[in-house]
Amino acid sequence: MKSMFCVLHRPLPRILPACAMSVSLQVTPGHCLIDEPLQVTVSGLRPGQEVTLQATMTDEGGEDFTSLSRYRAGSSGELDLSKCPALEDGSFTGLEPEGPLWALQPKSPFRRFLRKDVQSPIQLKLSLYQDHEPLGPLLATATQERGFIGEGVSRIPVREGKVRGSLFLPPGKGPFPGVIEIQGAGGGLLEYKASLLADKGFVTLALAYYGYEDLPKQMKHLRLEYFEEAVNFMLKHPKVKGPGIGLLGHSKGGDLVLSMTAFLKGITAAVVVNGSLANVGADLHYKDITLPAIGVDMSKIKFPQPGVADIINILNNPLEEPNCASLIPLGRADSKFLFIVGQEDKNWKSDFFAKIACDLLTEQGKDKPEVVCYPGAGHYIEPPYFPLCKASMHRVVGLPVIWGGEMKANAMAQVDSWYRIQAFLHKHLDAHGDTPSKL
Repeated sequence: MKSMFCVLHRPLPRILPACAMSVSLQVTPGHCLIDEPLQVTVSGLRPGQEVTLQATMTDEGGEDFTSLSRYRAGSSGELDLSKCPALEDGSFTGLEPEGPLWALQPKSPFRRFLRKDVQSPIQLKLSLYQDHEPLGPLLATATQERGFIGEGVSRIPVREGKVRGSLFLPPGKGPFPGVIEIQGAGGGLLEYKASLLADKGFVTLALAYYGYEDLPKQMKHLRLEYFEEAVNFMLKHPKVKGPGIGLLGHSKGGDLVLSMTAFLKGITAAVVVNGSLANVGADLHYKDITLPAIGVDMSKIKFPQPGVADIINILNNPLEEPNCASLIPLGRADSKFLFIVGQEDKNWKSDFFAKIACDLLTEQGKDKPEVVCYPGAGHYIEPPYFPLCKASMHRVVGLPVIWGGEMKANAMAQVDSWYRIQAFLHKHLDAHGDTPSKL
């Protein structure tokens, strides 16, 4: 999406010479999608002048997410974040043009940056201050709108049979590859990944499965027939190319995706982001088959700091349970797989589950899945430039938990994995047509 940049000016303090230029802070473009890079430049500073850039985004609950970065202007009084490294004592250091975005952190503890309303853009506010510590006068400000729905993308609420969610259609006649996107165990409906994928050429269904409208209020028992109905809805949609669709699942959504590939037809490609190969959280039923929820040992919770839990060891090993009852029979699947793994995932051992998945598939003579491991990445590997969620309330556990991840490593994983996910889905879903890709 393209538009003119947004520039707001504010003069330097009066103590400067009268001939001094006004400081101009520029962020381009003025409106873009949230997964697009950031371009920030400053002009009108004194040569070598030290300044601080504050970035702020406010979530729907009114929580401010803020980052601070320190810079020194060049010999001509210019500052370009793509060329000028951030100095020490800020939220990040080094040459990081998107650092002001991915280093955003909440003022309150245990807050995750979420966006439920994808139809309205969010405001990124940039403020440039003289000096570092303490901050001097405000020199200039700028604002950028970062949206979630691309130009021409349509959002359609879905209430088809029992299926509940939102369908996002790319612009154009189509047909396009179809994807169902399933989020984690928090319940409700989150649409931001689905809306962004539609801009990349996918008909995408953001699928709710509990805690939304007339769906069950709690995640106690899940029926795979509900997800089968969603697959059939997509396969029959006139905008969906076929002959199969793709799936994208994170966390609990990941093990639901794997169960769908094991038992259902019509699925060509599946992406799992930090998912489990065991059924987690609630018994899963399909016809006369039941996958019980994997056992949990709450005594293994640790508290590395007051009020926040480390739960990485509480799940039983599914290979050691009687008859491996909770283990998803992935060897039955005919889909292609991509596993995205954060090696610092503190929710559960995603790398261990990905290895078991590889073993099960190769034992059955299936193609070995693609596995991409990211050192330093945590449980929440979101689209690019989403701030890292270090800890927040876990709805199932009932406590604030550590999610893991190092800020910069997680940010780099988000950028790389987002493009890998799109490339993987296009590769396997576009095999029977020529849908253009934005990659």
